[in-house]
Amino acid sequence: MKIATLSLPLVLALVFTLGGRDLAIGQQTPDPWLIVAENIDPSNYYGITVANGMIGLVSSPEPMKMSTVVLNGAYDNYLRGRVSNILKGFNFVNMNLDVDGRRIGRRDIANYRQTLDMRQAQLTTTFEVGDQISVSHSVMALRHLPFCALSIVEIKAKKDVVITPAAVIEAPEMLQDVRNYYAEIDRPHVLIPLLTSVGQSPTGRYTVAASTSFIFEEKHGMEPDLIHEDWDYNMHLLKFNKRLKAGETYRFAVVGTVISSAHVADAHNEAERLTIYAALEKTDRLLNRHRAEWDRLWASDIVIEGDVEATRDVHSAMYHLYSFAREGTALSLSPMGLSGLGYNGHVFWDTELWMYPPLLVLHPEIARSLLEFRYNLLDEAKQNAFEHGYRGAMYPWESTTTGQEETPVWALTGPFQQHITGCVGWAAWQYYLVTKDKVWLRERGWPILKEVADFWASRVERNGPGRYDINNVIGANEWQENIDNNAFTNGMAITVLRYAGDDARELGLEPNPDWAHVADNIPILKFPDGTTRENASYDGVTIKQADVNLLAYPLKVVTDPVQIKKDLDYYEPRMAKDGPAMGNAILAVSAARNGDAERAYELWVKSYKPNEVPPFGVLAETAGGTNPYFATGAGGFLQATIMGFGGLDITPQGIVRVKTKLPKRWKGMTIIGVGVERKTFSISNH
Repeated sequence: MKIATLSLPLVLALVFTLGGRDLAIGQQTPDPWLIVAENIDPSNYYGITVANGMIGLVSSPEPMKMSTVVLNGAYDNYLRGRVSNILKGFNFVNMNLDVDGRRIGRRDIANYRQTLDMRQAQLTTTFEVGDQISVSHSVMALRHLPFCALSIVEIKAKKDVVITPAAVIEAPEMLQDVRNYYAEIDRPHVLIPLLTSVGQSPTGRYTVAASTSFIFEEKHGMEPDLIHEDWDYNMHLLKFNKRLKAGETYRFAVVGTVISSAHVADAHNEAERLTIYAALEKTDRLLNRHRAEWDRLWASDIVIEGDVEATRDVHSAMYHLYSFAREGTALSLSPMGLSGLGYNGHVFWDTELWMYPPLLVLHPEIARSLLEFRYNLLDEAKQNAFEHGYRGAMYPWESTTTGQEETPVWALTGPFQQHITGCVGWAAWQYYLVTKDKVWLRERGWPILKEVADFWASRVERNGPGRYDINNVIGANEWQENIDNNAFTNGMAITVLRYAGDDARELGLEPNPDWAHVADNIPILKFPDGTTRENASYDGVTIKQADVNLLAYPLKVVTDPVQIKKDLDYYEPRMAKDGPAMGNAILAVSAARNGDAERAYELWVKSYKPNEVPPFGVLAETAGGTNPYFATGAGGFLQATIMGFGGLDITPQGIVRVKTKLPKRWKGMTIIGVGVERKTFSISNH
C-alpha cells in the first residue's frame, strides 16, 4: 500500500485536555502527513522544527518568522554550568512585510494557519491582511544542502497594493563582534544579491556566518530594485517594493546558508559560496532535490490501518528523528534534537538506547553516523577511564564534539551514570547484527566493544562467586544516586561483556576469557518473592523511569514471560507521573511482547499523548512539561510501535519478527523499508 495515495473523509477538530491544559491541534485534515495549527495563541505556543540533521529552524507564532536556528556540531561555553552549549546560528530566514507602507504583524492578519507537511518537510504559514492581500510563506531546511534553507513566498493581491517584502538576518544574543555585509555579483544574465552576517561564538572559539539571496522569477534586468538597510550590529535586511494589481499573484524565494568554523575552516566565504550555488540552482531544482531526499527517507514508513490519528502521530515521531540526524556525518543526537538548546545540545544515553534503535531498523545509514560520533571520541573515552582508575573506555554521560565529560559539576550523573558506556557498546553490536558489515565491525565495532568490555572487567569489585559487584553508580532511575548493583547497569555490563566475546569470535579472534567470567558473576538482585530488585537499597519508592524493565527489552537478560510480567506488575504503579515519556514506552514493549495488547496500547498512548503541547502536538519531556521537542520520547514511542506491537527483534539472524498482537482498535500495521534489505512486515488483527 502506498501511503501517499490514502484518501479519507474529513474529521473534526481534535481537542485533548491534558494536564489541565486544552491542546487544540487545529482543524485537522484527514491526512496522516499533515499537522495543522489554527487559532494560534502566542502565549501558549510551542514551535515545530524543520531541520535537515545539520540546521534546525524552530517555528514562531509571528508571521514570516522563525524563533530559533540551531547548528548541529557547534558548541561553545556560555550560560549553564560552566560547560559547553550548542550554538544558535544567525536567524537568516526571518522576513518583514509592509503593505502600502505599513508593517504587518499579528494584529493585522486574519485566518492565520500553520501547516507542517511531514512528507515534504515543509512548514507553510498562510494568512490574510484585511482586504488587501493573501500570503503563503513556506520554509524548509533543504535536505540535500545540509547548511541551507529555502523560503517561498506567494502574495495574492485582492486590490491594487504596494508590497515591501524584506529578507532579514538577525544575530542571536550570544554571538559577539557581529559584522554585516552586502554585495551584488553581477553577471550578464543574472544579478546575485548577497546579504551576509559574520560573528564570533561567545569565547571566540568559532566563527559563525550566514548569507541569503533572493530568487526572482523575472529575467535579469526586470527584477525589482533592491534596498539594503543596515539597522544595527545585530540586524540588517534587504528589501524591495512591488506594485500589484487586484487579482495578481507574485512569487519569489529567499535562499540562505548558516555555517560555522566548527564545520569548515572559512565560514564566511563558504556561507556566501553555498548561497550563490543555491540561488543559481533556482527554486524548482532546489525543491525537486529536497523532496527526492525526503522521498528516500519515507521509503521506510509505518502505516497503522484503521487509525489515521495514530499513523499521523507515528509519522510525527519519525519525522523528527529523520530531521534531527543524517547519514554521512559523525554527529549524534541530543535529547531535544535540533529543536532548541535543551540539555545544552549534549549527547547522552538518549541516543543509543532510545533514538538509535528505530533509526537502525528504518535507516541503518543514519544509525552509522551516530556510531561514528562515538568511534571518533574513543581515545577521549579511554582517557576518561584512565582518569577514574579503570581500563578500557569510559564514555562521558554528557558528550559534545570534545569527547570530554560535559556534565555540570553539580550534577552527579557525570561521574556515576556509567551505564552510558555499556549503551555505546550495545549499540555497536546491534549495528552489526542488522547490517552484517564485517569491515565496519573490524574497523569500528571491535575497537569500541573491546574497550567497553575492558572497562567493565576493571570496574567490577570481585567479592566472590556471583558477587562481582558494581557499586556506587546511578542507574536509569536517576532519582536514586550512588547505589550498588543497579539492575540496568549490571544487566548492560553483562550484555556487552558477552557481546565483546561474540564480536571477537566473529572476526576470528580469541576473546579475553575474563570477559565471560566477569559476566557470569555479576549479580541481578531479587526481592524474596522473586521480583527483580532495582538496586541493593531499593525499597519500593516511586521511580523516575523504567530501569528493571529494561532487562526484558532491549537487553534480553530476562526472557521468562512470567518474570517479565512480575516485574511489569511491580514497577508500573511505581512510575512517577512526572517522569520522562520513554518509561511507559518500554513498559508497553514488555506488555505487547507478553501478549497483552490492550494493556500495551494504554501504555503506548500514555507514553506520548499527555506530553503533547499546542499547537502542533510536539512532545515535551514529561506530561505537563514545556521543553519540546523531546526526541528521546519519540524514540521510545517508536520502539513501542515497531518492537512492541510490530514485534521486530534484532537477533544474530538479523531483524526478525516475534509474535505479537495489535490492539483491537487497529485493523493492521505495515512496517516498510526495514533494515539493509528494505523488508516489509505486515501485522494483521484478522
